[in-house]
Amino acid sequence: MANKWRSLRSRILTPKKSETHLDVRGFHVKNPEARGMLETIGGTFLDGYADAMAAPSAAAVKTRLDQVPTRFRGFAYEGATMGLAVLDGLPFGGGGRVEEFLAGPADPHVYMAYVGIGWAMARLPRFRWRTLHAPDPLLRWLALDGYGFHQAYFHTDRYVRLQFREASFPWPRSGPDGYPPRVIDQGIGRALWFVCGTNAELVADTVEGFAEDRRGDLYSGVGLAATYAGGAEEKELTVLCDRARAHRPLLAQGSAFAAEARLRADLMVPHVGLATQVFCGMTPERAAMVCAEQLPDDVDRAVPGPTGLVPAYETWRQRIAAELA
Repeated sequence: MANKWRSLRSRILTPKKSETHLDVRGFHVKNPEARGMLETIGGTFLDGYADAMAAPSAAAVKTRLDQVPTRFRGFAYEGATMGLAVLDGLPFGGGGRVEEFLAGPADPHVYMAYVGIGWAMARLPRFRWRTLHAPDPLLRWLALDGYGFHQAYFHTDRYVRLQFREASFPWPRSGPDGYPPRVIDQGIGRALWFVCGTNAELVADTVEGFAEDRRGDLYSGVGLAATYAGGAEEKELTVLCDRARAHRPLLAQGSAFAAEARLRADLMVPHVGLATQVFCGMTPERAAMVCAEQLPDDVDRAVPGPTGLVPAYETWRQRIAAELA
């Protein structure tokens, strides 16, 4: 009976894969190869989500996810974490699933897992956000990156074409008030790689249509997506690098984050090295090492900045960008 209930719950709560098709979303189609890759990512994410909804335990989720091909496995873990966070957030759903997942199977995939928590945030009512388990004071900001990606992906007119920006954001409760919209912008930038169909010129045109003070964070997200997901040749990545101009260090910072996420999870694939060579001028291994070397000493403490308190996560990003510059 329990297995039947979990399977039914999975079918009811899992979005249809057609929602990730580029023509349904109204996203740009560069070529059949890029379209196939992006739609495979979307489908893999939803498979991970459905697996988490139907699995009886975190260990069972891992067994299913580890069968996903290397290139796409991180997206499956992202979707699975979203599914578990949604279950934790449902009334009478109990709790502790994400906590167990992060402490066990998802630990190597922690970056993608925290992004998945942000997807759940976008689907849960705000009064249920207290159920979200995101204990790491440094990485919890990635949940807002996931939230921003979701909003740009599913509400593209508002967040991309009309360039809506959250004026304030109530999560995390202990964070600097003015910083969450910036991390949401990083997620929007990551989504632009999908919205623009991995077309580097179109991505750059879209970023440059936003206000100047948002472009650095948007390019950071673009660099992460172009490196982690792939879908562009060297000449296209070079165009993107050239178009980023003053924001190239943040483009590189996003790329380095992607390399670190891939290496930590042992999911390295050739397109990652191509991107870090163009964006960072180094191998994925060296780019990931820069991330490790620039970690703040105190990840719990925000420091004063020109426009208010700067959390350790932003200090980390700035240090990486400065090193890669």
